[in-house]
Amino acid sequence: MSARDPHAHLKERAWREVADIDARLERGEIDEDAWHDAMSALVTPAYLSAATPWEGSGKSGTSADWEYSRSLIAHAIDRPGSFLDVGCANGYMLECLPRWTSHALDLYGLDISAPLVARARERLPRLADHLFVGNALTWQSGRRFDFVRTNFDYVPAHRRRQLFDNLRSQAGRVIVGVFNEHFDERQIEDMVRGWDYRLAGRSERANRHKPEMDYCVFWVDSEERA
Repeated sequence: MSARDPHAHLKERAWREVADIDARLERGEIDEDAWHDAMSALVTPAYLSAATPWEGSGKSGTSADWEYSRSLIAHAIDRPGSFLDVGCANGYMLECLPRWTSHALDLYGLDISAPLVARARERLPRLADHLFVGNALTWQSGRRFDFVRTNFDYVPAHRRRQLFDNLRSQAGRVIVGVFNEHFDERQIEDMVRGWDYRLAGRSERANRHKPEMDYCVFWVDSEERA
């Protein structure tokens, strides 16, 4: 997210705060560790105090809004296998995935916020040993996952490729999304294509509350190169 993005206010509720943190990093007032700390300080209290599990996983609105927007992830799952949710927050997406897909999944989660991972372990005790604290930019699992889902706003903009490459080295398929994109733009897809990766698939739905926006998800397979 950037203050220079003309659609930032449509994509992220805290876009002003995020833009300020990004600007402080760009000006050299904070380093990248402080950037991550500031982002976590912005998100973690809000998620922990949320009144509903989907708000505790970053989605405002109703349960139906959550299902409509986030279940798009299932379009990227075409076989049984292991699934790592990067930025898993309270684990609600992991809880929902089994009803969104007919494929059996061995579920894992990763989040940079230790309090959020603790909340996820409380909510999903059967997955406690599969939920990890770490920075996805450098985190190494020691294993390979069939599917890894992420978004790019977990790292500073200039680290996005490093994030993608690190996760791709551990995944058969990297899934990006769900994220909001203006209906006549596909900037995030174009960015990944610019890294010489070929999209293996994509899916989108109109945002029912913001007509200018679409919910988007796309995926890249490890063997797919342009």
